[in-house]
Amino acid sequence: MAMVAVSARITGRVQGVAFRAWTRAEALRHGLSGWVRNEPDGSVRALIVGAAPDVAAMVRALGNGPPAARVTNVTTETVEPDPAIAGFRIVR
Repeated sequence: MAMVAVSARITGRVQGVAFRAWTRAEALRHGLSGWVRNEPDGSVRALIVGAAPDVAAMVRALGNGPPAARVTNVTTETVEPDPAIAGFRIVR
């Protein structure tokens, strides 16, 4: 199956609510690679790489986030998958 990659920006109450740890756990559950980080403007940015159906499921999940989060918007952009990315990590 072809690999796809999506850059996602998540806004709302998404920092200080374990959003990055939740994103990592969800990504691993879906068999995805990439990273997630907090942005200075209060948003969260994630790079999600994997099979198209799994990436789509992850993007849908980002719209909900962990229980303490209040997601107001998820914007995505398709990017070129980097085959060197392995695993899913939280970056600072």
